[in-house]
Amino acid sequence: MHCSLRTGPEGALSGKGLPLLKLHRVTKSFDGIQALKSVSFEVFSGEALGLIGPNGAGKTTVINLITGFLRPDQGQIFLEGEEIQGKAPELLARKGLARTFQHVQIFPELTVFENVLLGLTRHVQRRFWHDIFALPKARREEARFEQAVQKVLSWFGLEGLAGVPAGTLPYGDQRRVVLARALISRPRLLLLDEPAAGLSPAEVQGLSNLLERIKEQGITFVLVDHDVDLVLKVCNRVVVLASGEVIAQGTPQEVRHHPRVVEAYLGGPDA
Repeated sequence: MHCSLRTGPEGALSGKGLPLLKLHRVTKSFDGIQALKSVSFEVFSGEALGLIGPNGAGKTTVINLITGFLRPDQGQIFLEGEEIQGKAPELLARKGLARTFQHVQIFPELTVFENVLLGLTRHVQRRFWHDIFALPKARREEARFEQAVQKVLSWFGLEGLAGVPAGTLPYGDQRRVVLARALISRPRLLLLDEPAAGLSPAEVQGLSNLLERIKEQGITFVLVDHDVDLVLKVCNRVVVLASGEVIAQGTPQEVRHHPRVVEAYLGGPDA
């Protein structure tokens, strides 16, 4: 399969210069309980960044803050130098932020093709009267979108399921549909919240292969998952949260043996 999902010249990981995403001393509380405490980290273009931590560490809260579903109490979030904290999710989606959720969110009555097509919403530029009169521009745009969906379905091995209602698919296939829908938008930054949740070991291996291919395309993504082995295998760099604070960040090898990470996951260095 030769379909390319590259997002542009920013795809090469440099680790230098202006980060694609930056969190600076971000704090968030719920009903007086502090979920995040002065969290800071950066994501560079082309990077696969893992975000891990025990239950309740604040990982999904970070994703919700980045994508506008929550507003931080303090701190700043930058997308290529522009402050984005508190902006509406729809606006951030148009700026190129795409995400998946812990729980599969599909339109069960729509076909696989139609579900993936919805990922192109931010690229729709035609006007109302173009549709009414079926002007050539509208027809060309529709053909281009259909071709893009077919390519992505093929890339994900879903081409044989294009006409199948998404709600009838096995759970693992639904996960692939959600990921395909997120990627077809050609996001500047893709945020993946627990994509391995509920998958069998064989399906997790398939997900790992897909993420490796996405990384090879130079697509920047942040991976949040409880499957630490998956995150450490796929990601270039890892940030570790515990009790709402960043306790370590570095390469997978550095993080794996960090004393505070071992303590957070196992309950103490002796464990």
